[in-house]
Amino acid sequence: MTECMLVIDDEPQIRQALSHAMAPEFERVLEAGTAAEGIALAASARPDLVILDLGLPDRDGAAVCQEIRAWSTMPIIVLSARHSERDKVRLLDAGADDYVTKPFGTAELAARVRAQLRRAQRAAAGEGAVDIDGLQIDLAARTIARGGEPLHLTPTEWRLLRVFVAAAGKTLTHPQIFRAVWPDTSGDAAEYLRVYVATLRRKIERDPVRPRLIVTEPGVGYRFAALD
Repeated sequence: MTECMLVIDDEPQIRQALSHAMAPEFERVLEAGTAAEGIALAASARPDLVILDLGLPDRDGAAVCQEIRAWSTMPIIVLSARHSERDKVRLLDAGADDYVTKPFGTAELAARVRAQLRRAQRAAAGEGAVDIDGLQIDLAARTIARGGEPLHLTPTEWRLLRVFVAAAGKTLTHPQIFRAVWPDTSGDAAEYLRVYVATLRRKIERDPVRPRLIVTEPGVGYRFAALD
């Protein structure tokens, strides 16, 4: 069981529901009803994960996300009643690791929480071997195989795969991926990625037409499947 989670939401009933739903995952669930209280608790308690509502009374949730991200890598999952792609991109660029739109199911949210905790644990442990959907990926050794048969990736495809695996379970925007893979290049991020993601899918997906590993988030970016 993970030690601590922080819920920042101005609605007491939502905080109570989340505290109850996440009790099996965490030893402690802290609650804050305002941005100021949430930032203070995040700084003092250093929770393992934050669930953050965008519609706070004293400050925009995206600004809270940016402030926490300035000094911590703790996973942040945003709750929002806003459904537009622009809002989703804005909060991901602000440093959120994932977003869930209201209304939401607590079972799905709990699954996303577990995915973010696994990602944080892998990041803390450093790069290593990954086994997912029949693929064996060793980022340190730069090897990838399916069923023991080696697959060949170009240097660009390796950089793209490394970005995806490092953020497995997290939605990445087109600009975030583009900057990570082509830091010194300008151009249409979505178009670059459309081409390179398609070639990478053809090599690593069981069925590139119905991908299970590299999932498209329409209008936003891509998400690599969460690792077990």
